[in-house]
Amino acid sequence: MSKRVVAATHEPAELRVKSVGLTLDVLEAVAFAARDVGVTELAHQLRVTKATIFRHLKTLLDRGYIAKTANTSRYRLGIKSHLLGRMASASIDLLAASEHAMQELRDRIGETVVLSSIEAKVVRVVTTLKGKSQFEIGVRSGSELAFHASAQGKVALAFNRELASKLQRRSLSAFTDHTITDWAQLQRELQAIRARGWATAPEQLVLGLNAVAAPVFNESGECIATVAVVGSIQFIRRNPDSQQTNTVVKAAARISQGLGYNAARRRLGT
Repeated sequence: MSKRVVAATHEPAELRVKSVGLTLDVLEAVAFAARDVGVTELAHQLRVTKATIFRHLKTLLDRGYIAKTANTSRYRLGIKSHLLGRMASASIDLLAASEHAMQELRDRIGETVVLSSIEAKVVRVVTTLKGKSQFEIGVRSGSELAFHASAQGKVALAFNRELASKLQRRSLSAFTDHTITDWAQLQRELQAIRARGWATAPEQLVLGLNAVAAPVFNESGECIATVAVVGSIQFIRRNPDSQQTNTVVKAAARISQGLGYNAARRRLGT
């Protein structure tokens, strides 16, 4: 047992990469097959042994990326693959609906614009548009933002009460001396955010930075993303000016409209 573990640990990088490549080949072969596919077919198609195919299938099966039919022992895509496909489709729609609104927001405010998607455990940066300032604010795509310490995260909590309910069971970590770590205080702020339609988090995640964020809704009225301007506390003050907040809210509304959201219909409950 221990010998096998040591061997795997010291496996050459080239072999590990090749193994990952074969796993993806198996997944693609299952995905693009016209019907449920078996081990023998996959081995023949990919020109490897059935034992090799079976090992890769087992990994994908254990992770939920493929599923096995009960009666025929053949394979098809699993629920994890379908979920990834839905997330990718949603991201593409979100990016397409956001492009012009983000450009207009950046041109009006001059600060870096950040589009983020709301996930179960974090808010994740989807894309950024650099501001006009000579001082660059580096917000990388893929970055994770804490719910309680970022303007984007607070928007997510304010307009997704189920997320807020789950967070209430956790302790709130302090990123700076300004981070809100008291749940009662955060609840009061979330209530204010719902009323006014935007959030801010001055120096609560990173010292010297602030952001103004607003919610983006999909066709079903779910808050699925946020759009924000991010900049130095010098330019986005603790109490942002009305031009900044109004412009961000309008940009978010424009993106929501592009995703099929109808605010008037939602207010009427239809």
